[in-house]
Amino acid sequence: MQRSWNSYSSGKFFDELITPHGRPRVAARRAVNLLKGLSPEDLAARRAEAELAIKDMGITFTIYSEGKNIDRTWPFDIIPRVIPARDWRKISRGLAQRCRALNAFIDDIYNKQKILKDGVVPAEVILESGNYLPQCTGVSPLFGVWAHICGSDLIRDKDGRFYVLEDNLRVPSGVSYMLENREITKRVLPELFENYSILPVDDYPSRLYATLASLSPRTTRRPCIVVLTPGIYNSAYFEHSFLARGMGAELVEGPDLFVEDDCVYMRTVDGPARVDVIYRRIDDTFLDPEAFREDSVLGVPGIMRAWKAGNVAIANAPGSGVADDKVVYAFVPDMIRYYLKEEPSLASVKTYLCMRPRERDYVLQNLDKLVVKPANESGGYGMLVGPHATRAKRAEFARLIEKNPRNYIAQPTLALSTAPTFIDGRVEPRHLDLRPFILSARDTWVTPGGLTRVAMVKGSLVVNSSQGGGSKDTWIVEASS
Repeated sequence: MQRSWNSYSSGKFFDELITPHGRPRVAARRAVNLLKGLSPEDLAARRAEAELAIKDMGITFTIYSEGKNIDRTWPFDIIPRVIPARDWRKISRGLAQRCRALNAFIDDIYNKQKILKDGVVPAEVILESGNYLPQCTGVSPLFGVWAHICGSDLIRDKDGRFYVLEDNLRVPSGVSYMLENREITKRVLPELFENYSILPVDDYPSRLYATLASLSPRTTRRPCIVVLTPGIYNSAYFEHSFLARGMGAELVEGPDLFVEDDCVYMRTVDGPARVDVIYRRIDDTFLDPEAFREDSVLGVPGIMRAWKAGNVAIANAPGSGVADDKVVYAFVPDMIRYYLKEEPSLASVKTYLCMRPRERDYVLQNLDKLVVKPANESGGYGMLVGPHATRAKRAEFARLIEKNPRNYIAQPTLALSTAPTFIDGRVEPRHLDLRPFILSARDTWVTPGGLTRVAMVKGSLVVNSSQGGGSKDTWIVEASS
């Protein structure tokens, strides 16, 4: 294992733990030195212990493949990612700034639409978007916050600088895996924690509860909070049940709720109980068959009436997805300047909008160098990684772009940072990203770290678990640790 570490090289990529000279970065030094002292057999045994723990704890996710739902255990690498606290403080400020601007934008769009009238964002980009819901017009949720839980994806380029890759504002998932990654690491590598002061993440459920409770329309010591799930076949059902249990909230499905006199009630063995706050984990258009899809059996008839009447809070609020669009992403720096009168603290990735003729021409001429993404897909689906795609695949995407240019954006192929990952008895570099979670209500709070997702295939840039990616524990530590 010592030889494996000594020969480790990430090449031209920025590595999270190891410098270009092969030495551990200051914040990661103790962890790397301890891991170097473990034999391949010992490290393999720790990994097997982690896999057993994941099975025992029932940590799973679901992949939808060829019309089937396939449950899989959570893929996990035991070597943690380490980020200095001084770097994280800057990132946290940038994420909080970004969320404030995004919430101001959503509130503006469903009310005065000043940003459209002033020409900062083209009106057609928003009003013709499938995520724009006219049913939400005229609503102003408490604190002006629509996206109470946001998961923004960060990447680190070869210059070592963090960039925001995208924002997830509808029903962002992954926080439960962040929490479980920490528990598993503590279980299988407890000695790593002896001499480190690692910022904790295990208070997330209590912070989420406090955020949701602050939204209650009724003044009560303990408001009734429920987690609304599509059910056991949803890919994130493990997370839904995990968070409900962690908050002491009820996990419910649509038929468990009903609306009467514009109030939402939960069916219980003791009779109806009024619900104050709904942490919804189903998509907007399935929320209410009266307002959206008539064929939805996942939602609650009349829930939109109750929300608009101010008798129940919904997090994230319906309509939040208007800002969860990869085309809208390109305008977030302008939103920060427009609403906050500040310069963005976190950079965004250069983005080409295919709806603009000149940028579309550039994209079509450079498909072999770019990553092309549809505006509203997630989980790594429907995208083209140009340098790794076949000529036929690039031709297919050229046709898709020309047919519906509004639906596509393109970005440079990024030199994602790497981190040491235990692969087949060796330590090898693998590309990764990071999804921190931001809670917003009266105040804004950013998780100290987040969900690090890893592309387990050598050279791959696709980190999504649905596409074969894995994950790591993420440590925020003082550099002197």
